[in-house]
Amino acid sequence: MEKADQRVYLHSPLIVEPTSREGASEIGDDFREVMIDEMKKQLWLAGPLMAVGLLQYGLQMISVMFVGHLGELSLAGASMATSFASVTGFNLLLGMASALDTFCGQSYGARQYHMLGIHTQRAMFVLSLVSVPLACIWANTRSILVALGQDEEIAMEAGIYACFLIPSIFAYGLLQCLVKFLQAQNIVFPMMVSSGIIALLHLPVCWILVFKLGLGMRGAALANCFSYWINVLLLAIYVKFSSLCTKTWTGFSKECLRDIPIFLRLAVPSAVMVCLEMWSFEMMVLLSGLLPNAKLETSVLSICLNTASTIWMIPGGLSNAVSTRVSNELGAGRYKRAQMAIYVVIVMAVTEGILVGSVLIGIRNIWGYAYSNEIQVIRYVAAMQPIIAASNLLDGIQGVLSGTARGCGWQKIGAYINLGSYYLVGLPSAILLAFVLHIGGKGLWLGVICALTVQVVSLLLITMRTNWEKEAQDASRRVHEAAIPMMS
Repeated sequence: MEKADQRVYLHSPLIVEPTSREGASEIGDDFREVMIDEMKKQLWLAGPLMAVGLLQYGLQMISVMFVGHLGELSLAGASMATSFASVTGFNLLLGMASALDTFCGQSYGARQYHMLGIHTQRAMFVLSLVSVPLACIWANTRSILVALGQDEEIAMEAGIYACFLIPSIFAYGLLQCLVKFLQAQNIVFPMMVSSGIIALLHLPVCWILVFKLGLGMRGAALANCFSYWINVLLLAIYVKFSSLCTKTWTGFSKECLRDIPIFLRLAVPSAVMVCLEMWSFEMMVLLSGLLPNAKLETSVLSICLNTASTIWMIPGGLSNAVSTRVSNELGAGRYKRAQMAIYVVIVMAVTEGILVGSVLIGIRNIWGYAYSNEIQVIRYVAAMQPIIAASNLLDGIQGVLSGTARGCGWQKIGAYINLGSYYLVGLPSAILLAFVLHIGGKGLWLGVICALTVQVVSLLLITMRTNWEKEAQDASRRVHEAAIPMMS
């Protein structure tokens, strides 16, 4: 047979669209059995993904904890630099990499396996280019913070920490691309193992660099860079040599340099979608510094944000799981299975929100002792816990609905919803409640709840009114347009 006859051409149909009879039979007669099967699949994905998120989040926390033993000024500088790095770098790269939830997930469902490697290489190339101007921003952290009115001594320490953190931004972008590549194929346990190994290595590396070699806060930042790059190396070795990736990773290809605008059409709104949400929470902490008794308010809001961020790893895992399930099923044309995945994950998110909220309320009088011995702080944290519990419930629901949006390729819609929810409703409500009605820090967090409510209602209405059969057809068209012929 001629080589040309063995090619997969762009005009070839990638999936066979289900007929009405096939679409109706996707679920079958035993609804309960299919629902339980779907729940098992999502928990199998979500559990390791929760661990990956928590372990990766813990790297920077561990570094800051080591810096905390160097003194109050070093701790303040490292904390500010970490927050600045998240806002100006890590969140942006995570958002852009999330475009692979759509591209890789749907390509995998459509059995266009070789396209996963091409999409991932394309994302790696784009994120590496984007990291260059972000590195320039980090190099000027001190000047930027001083211009924003921050304390000059703290800004100087933050600037030093951020400069030594620069190599990590390039590793972080590559790491997120590899995570999304494996996640789309439902390969999650190797990621959990590699993240666990890195977290264990990070502790002695931090200790050696910070104290043994006397590098101080510079050593803590370099430890982050080391851990991120080793994690990239471990996953790259797995992808290269694993038999599970032989079809999806066929080596580096110049084809990844094609159709970059197609990637950007999802990557940019995906980044905006993530950043708008993350930035709003950081702004709450900044606004708390303008309240009366700013030291107390800022301390308590920081504790609440840290608590909410840690708890978020649970619905965050569910969010990534449903994104994978929805994109895989839409790519395969099984739109009823995609609907089932959404129904199941919403039930799990609500259940998780109620259970975790009950625990938060139950431990409200002792939770503050984990952060402070000040009675005033402990009582304020206790009073905030019911509000945190309510926001966690709403955040979990919006998280899985946002995961659904990524799986469907609705990033642009999600960006508009987040803009309206957080900046047209959330922040104005927070300012009104905190500064006009004088509710203080509680008012700021109630503003977050207002934003989350609008976000949940908007995403839920869109999800409920979606024609899922058409979504499957759109997924087929997206995969078809992005496909590149593969030589046998």
